[in-house]
Amino acid sequence: MTWKQVIDPFGNLPLSVVVAALPILFIFWALIIRKMKGYQAALIATALAMIIATAIYGMPLKLALLSATHGALYGLFPICWLVTMAVFLFNLTVKAGQFDIIKHFMAAITSDRRLQALLIAFSFGAFLEGTAGFGAPVAITAAMLVGLGFNPLYASGICLIANTAPVAFGSIGIPITVASQVSGIPELPISQMVGRTLPILSVILPFYLVTIIAGFRKAQEVMPAVLVSGVSFAFLQWFSSNYLGPALPDVIAGLGSIISLMTFLRFWKPKTIWRFANEPAASFDSSIHYTGGQLLRAWSPFLILTIMVIFWGLQSIKEVLNAHGQFQFEFPGLHNAIQGQDGTLLTKVFKFNYLSAAGTALLIASLVAIPLVGLTYRQGLQVFGATLYQLRFPTLTVASVLAFAYIVNDSGITLTLAESLAQTGVLFPFFAPVLGWLGVFITGSDTSANALFSKLQYATAESIGVPPVVSVGANVSGGVVGKMISPQSIAVAAAAGDLVGKESSLFRFTVKHSFIMLGFICLITLGQAYVFQWVIPTYEKVAGTKATSVPDLSKGYTYLIGLAVLLVVLAISVLSTKKKAQVPAPAN
Repeated sequence: MTWKQVIDPFGNLPLSVVVAALPILFIFWALIIRKMKGYQAALIATALAMIIATAIYGMPLKLALLSATHGALYGLFPICWLVTMAVFLFNLTVKAGQFDIIKHFMAAITSDRRLQALLIAFSFGAFLEGTAGFGAPVAITAAMLVGLGFNPLYASGICLIANTAPVAFGSIGIPITVASQVSGIPELPISQMVGRTLPILSVILPFYLVTIIAGFRKAQEVMPAVLVSGVSFAFLQWFSSNYLGPALPDVIAGLGSIISLMTFLRFWKPKTIWRFANEPAASFDSSIHYTGGQLLRAWSPFLILTIMVIFWGLQSIKEVLNAHGQFQFEFPGLHNAIQGQDGTLLTKVFKFNYLSAAGTALLIASLVAIPLVGLTYRQGLQVFGATLYQLRFPTLTVASVLAFAYIVNDSGITLTLAESLAQTGVLFPFFAPVLGWLGVFITGSDTSANALFSKLQYATAESIGVPPVVSVGANVSGGVVGKMISPQSIAVAAAAGDLVGKESSLFRFTVKHSFIMLGFICLITLGQAYVFQWVIPTYEKVAGTKATSVPDLSKGYTYLIGLAVLLVVLAISVLSTKKKAQVPAPAN
C-alpha cells in the first residue's frame, strides 16, 4: 500500500504555501523572537510539521512517524558521530596541554583577532570542508577559536559565515556530483558555473568577516592581508573548479590561502593589534620558545586529522572500507511506501557505513593522537565520556532537526514551497538560489538540497528558455548561504563553541548575513541568465545511465597501506622528539 505525495492540498497554491511555510516560520520565530533553546525549537517544529503532514497533506500517521525516525537516525549517524569525534579530538589536545603551544604559535604569527579569524575560520575551515565536510569544519574551527580566547558567540558565528564559500565543493565535491546525477548535466559544467559565481563571494567574504568582528574602519586597517587571503582563495577556487573539476577546489584554495597569508604576515604586520573590547591586551611572552619537536607534537592531532580525512575521501579507499564495514537495510514500512509526483516510489535505505564515515576517520586520528600528545588511553576514555556529556543537548537538537527535515520532505511540504518559486516565470533565475537556500536550511546539507531540487531547477529553466546549468548551479550556490542558519549547523556550532542552550543568539547573529548574501547571489544569477550569458559553459547532457562495474579494490588496499606507513612515520617522528623544557630567551 503506497501513499502519493501531495503538493497543493487545498487546490489553491497560495493557501497551500502559507500552510506549508508554518513550520519553517515557527523556527525563525522560536529562535529570533522567542529565543528558545535549539532542541526545544526543533522538537516543537517537528511536532508541528507532523500535524500538518497528517492533517492537511493526508500523510498516514505511521509513515510520518517512520519518516521522523529515519531522519533522527540519520542525525545520529553519520552527523552526530562526526561532530562528537571532532570535538573529542579537540578536547584531547586541550586536556594534554598541547593547545597552549598552538595558541603561542598562533600568537607568534599574529595576536590580531582579525587575522586569526581569517587563518582559522576562513582558510583552514575551507580546507576541512573540502576534505571532511558535513559539520566538521565548523565544529573544529569554532572550538579552536574559542580555545584561542575568542568570544564564543563571535567564534561560532564567524565560522558559520566563513563556511559559506567552500560548501559547494565540500567533501571532495559531493554536492556537485549529486546535482549532476539528478539533473543529467555533467559535473564539470556545474562546477564551472558555480566556480564563476562563488569566487565573487570569496573575494568579498574575508573583508565581510573582519567587518563583522571589528567594524568597517578596523577592517580597512588590515586590508592588505584581507586581499591576500580573499584573492588567493578566489583565484584558486576559480581555476580548480573550471579546469580540474569539483573535487579539489576547497583543498587547493584553502591550502593556498593559508600559505599565502602566513607568508605575507612574515613581511607585513598591522599597525595596531586588535582584540575584543572586554579582552585583555595581547600578551605574547617572547621569552618562551618551543622547539620544532614540541610544535610537531602539539599540532600532531590536526596533522593526523588532515591526513586521515584526505585519504578517507578517496573513492578507492571508500570502496574497500564499505566492502568490509557497511551494512544497509530498507527502512521497514517506509521503503517504497511513498509515491512521488512523477510516479516513482521513494527508496528509503539506511546506510550504516561505520568504517568509511568521516567520523570514523576522526576517531582513528584521535586514537593515534592520544599517546602522541602525552595522554594514556584511560585518560582518553575519560575525555570521551566528558565529550558525550558535553554534546548531549546538541545531539538531541540534531536528531530532532533531521526528523523535521525528513517529514517536510517526505510529506510534500517542501515541494509546495518549491512549486511556488517555480511559478515566477522569467524571474525564476532570481529565485533559483532561494530554492537551494531553502533546501539547505531544512536539511542542513547542500548535497541533500541538490538531490531534492536539481531536477525541478532543470525543468523550470528549460521551460522559460534559460540554460538549465544556470539554475542548477544557482541551487548549489544559493544553498551555501543557507548553511549558516540551518538548525543543524547552528546546533553543531553551538556545541563546538560552548554555546549550548544559546542557539537562538547564534541564529540571530547569522540570519541577517544569510539574507544579505542570498540576495547577492540571486542578483548574480539573474545577471548570468540574461545579461552576462558569456559566462555560461557549454556542454552536452549526460545520455543514459553509467554502467556499474565491480570496483577494483587493489588500489584502495595500496592507499590504505600507504596511509598506515605515513601515520607510523609521523608517530615515530613525534615520539622521538624529546620533551624539552621551555627555553628562556638569552638576556640582552
